Amino acid sequence: MKTADQLIAQYREEGISRIKLGVTDVDGVIRGKYISLDKFESIAGSTSGFCDCVMGWDVDDQLYDNASFTGWHTAFPDALYRLDLTTERRLADEGGVPYFIGEFVGPDRESPHPVCPRSRLKQVVAMATEMGFVAKMSFEYEFFIFNETPQSIRDKNYKNLTPLSPGNFGYSLLRTMSQSDLFNELMDYCNDHDFPLEGLHCETGPGVWEAAITVDESLAAADKAALFKTFSKGFFQRRDLMATFMAKWSMDYPGQSGHCHQSLTDLRGSSVFYDHTKENGVSDTMRFYLGGLQKYLKPFLALTSPTINSYTRLVKDAWAPTASTWGLDNRTTALRVIHGNAKSQRVEFRVGSADANPYLVAAANLGAGLLGIRDRIEPTDPITGNAYDQQNRLPKKLQLPGNLRDANANLAASAEAKEIFGDDFVEHYVASRDWEVREYERHVNDWQLSRYFEII
Repeated sequence: MKTADQLIAQYREEGISRIKLGVTDVDGVIRGKYISLDKFESIAGSTSGFCDCVMGWDVDDQLYDNASFTGWHTAFPDALYRLDLTTERRLADEGGVPYFIGEFVGPDRESPHPVCPRSRLKQVVAMATEMGFVAKMSFEYEFFIFNETPQSIRDKNYKNLTPLSPGNFGYSLLRTMSQSDLFNELMDYCNDHDFPLEGLHCETGPGVWEAAITVDESLAAADKAALFKTFSKGFFQRRDLMATFMAKWSMDYPGQSGHCHQSLTDLRGSSVFYDHTKENGVSDTMRFYLGGLQKYLKPFLALTSPTINSYTRLVKDAWAPTASTWGLDNRTTALRVIHGNAKSQRVEFRVGSADANPYLVAAANLGAGLLGIRDRIEPTDPITGNAYDQQNRLPKKLQLPGNLRDANANLAASAEAKEIFGDDFVEHYVASRDWEVREYERHVNDWQLSRYFEII
């Protein structure tokens, strides 16, 4: 890692005059700005201020009316943030302008910020370290691409949009040949910005792609996932295309997942998930981790399915789980155990949608798994075959809610959520999801108009 002084000297030698930075809000949206090199020099080794309204508003910049942490009552002061100098990227489309990830910190400039998603994940990572573990993760995202612009989708009222390619054609080799320039440009772009993809292919649906980001330690993996979502949108918009990571943009097509693969090693780097003497290589540690994931999937669901739209995907027979099930290489379950070897033994979390904040997905999964190890939580028996047909035999506590309101109530009541994320974060996050529900309920949507306008 280069020091702040070394970076500044290098930038002056290169003639770089500005820096770009970004901080991630509670919804996973990166908020950022340019700063001059002189400003960077003044803050690179310390902290600076960022209006804390970015933690007090929604994705439409509408201020919460119920948040305790920040709001009109606090007058929206600056929150302190620090740049993580290890996260430098050079922006290929901007002539090599350096980009840094920022995170909010406490008033003492040292303690973690109580509601910053990246800070919350770092706290859970610290918990793992204290228990003697290192978490490895990788994220996979499905996303639709359209021959549209931000203006054209609004002009069309989000209807009759033109996808990048027509029809269903999952794993299409033909599409990767006819659009090879775009596929290769995106993969090169991801390499250039240090979130390389290990795979990229067409998924089922018109203009749907799936990207698998390479594995890394959990914080770096979440960084890469957050950057991929925002930077890839910029990549496509510069080409007069649009990508969306909505969980489901149309009921005519499959939903879009945000799966998270995860495993644990000890502090020396040896797998603690794999034990060749155990059935399917599942070690005791992995079994307890799986038990924690299964037990806390329901109370933590609002963190990994955070929008109204998330729940349109969580329906039976739609490649998304509706109960906290697990199985061996079973893609109908919420948790898919992938039997491998010491390098590849892992569990895939299949509940999360593409709209989720990767920092919170990583923290919720890792936190749940660590609780499982600490408390030696046993999972249920694995599901064999179609999990949708068998989930009714599971206890009610493992049945997932079908809407954000109920999921948010479960989170609010969870003592374990407060233990993992802190009281301040849970209170703030629950308030933000309550706002999201109320904003939805006070608006008339197209389904209501088409169903009731004439007939009722």
